[in-house]
Amino acid sequence: MAEFNARAEALVPKFQLERVLNQDQAGRRTSMYGTIDKEPALLVVERAPFPTSDKYLGRIPSSLAKLKNLGANDIYSWSMARTGSDDEEESYKEKAGFFADLKINLIYPCTETHVKKYSKQQVRFVTETPEIYRDSIRPYMQSKRDQGRLNWVFNIIEGRKEVEDVIYRTKLGEAGDEGFLLLPDLNWDRSTLEALHLLAIVERRDIWSLRDLKKKHIPWLEHMKNKLISATVKTYPSIEPDQLKLYVHYQPTYYHFHIHIVHVALEAGATQATGKAFGLDVLIEMLKVMAGDEKAGMDAVSMTYTLGEASELWTEVYEPLKKSGRASR
Repeated sequence: MAEFNARAEALVPKFQLERVLNQDQAGRRTSMYGTIDKEPALLVVERAPFPTSDKYLGRIPSSLAKLKNLGANDIYSWSMARTGSDDEEESYKEKAGFFADLKINLIYPCTETHVKKYSKQQVRFVTETPEIYRDSIRPYMQSKRDQGRLNWVFNIIEGRKEVEDVIYRTKLGEAGDEGFLLLPDLNWDRSTLEALHLLAIVERRDIWSLRDLKKKHIPWLEHMKNKLISATVKTYPSIEPDQLKLYVHYQPTYYHFHIHIVHVALEAGATQATGKAFGLDVLIEMLKVMAGDEKAGMDAVSMTYTLGEASELWTEVYEPLKKSGRASR
C-alpha cells in the first residue's frame, strides 16, 4: 500500500497542463487536461476544507503573504488574500497583480448579534402566519429600523458611502420608484463571472420586505426585473439574460427591499436554499393569481422559512410562541 501511495504522490508534480476543462463550485474546483510522462492525464484540483485546529486557524491572519481590500462600509470590510510565502518575481509577472486563494470578510468592531449569526447553531423551520406577521414580526421590523440599522443602506443610496463600489445606478432621485443601484455582494470575489452575485438596492423606502408587495406592485416588479437584467448584461457583456437568477430573501438581513442577482452556474448554497430564497418570478406570479383587488398582497399569506436558534426572531418570537402552544409549527 505504501508503494502505491508513494507512486501516486510522485506522479502529481509531473503533471504538465495543456488546457483547463472546467471550473465549478464558484471557482473552487478546477478540472485540467494534460500529460504525465507524455501520457494523457486528467487532474482535478479542489480547495480542501479548513482544518479544525485552533493553532492553525489562529496563524492565518498574521501569515498572509498579501491582502487586497475590495471595499468597506461602516464596520464591514472584505478583501482577497494570498496565503503562504510571496515570490516577488512571480507576483510581478502576474497580470492581475496577485492571485488570491482566500476571500476574507472582517466585521470590526463586532457585536453579540454578529457572533450569534456566525456561530454554529441548530436550525428551525417555522411558519409565519399573517397573524404572527402582523402582531410580532412587523413590530420587530419596525424596531430594527428605528434603531438606525438602515443608516448604512441610506448612505449608499445617497452616495455618501461605497461610491467606488457601485457597479451601476440610475441617477439619484430622477427615476422615481424605479431608481436603484447595483453593488457586488460581499461574498463575490468580483472577478469569477460564473460566481457572479450582485445586490440591487431600490431607492424607494416604503417596501421593507416581500411582505409589503401587493398586486399593485406587479408592473413595478416586472419593470425592475427587466431593468436589473439589462443593467447586469450591459455591465458584464459576456453574460446573457437567461444566465441570471433573481430572488429575494425572507427573512432578509436588513429591512429595506433589495434583490439578489446571481449567475445560474453559482451553486446553490445557504443563500439560495429553500426556506431562505424566493424567486422574483415566482413572487410576481403569486401576486398575479392572488384573489382580491390591488391592495391584496403577501402580508395575507403564510410564509415558511428557516431560523437559527440563536437568532432574535427565534428567541423573541417563535420560541415563546412554541412554549405557549400558539405557534403554527
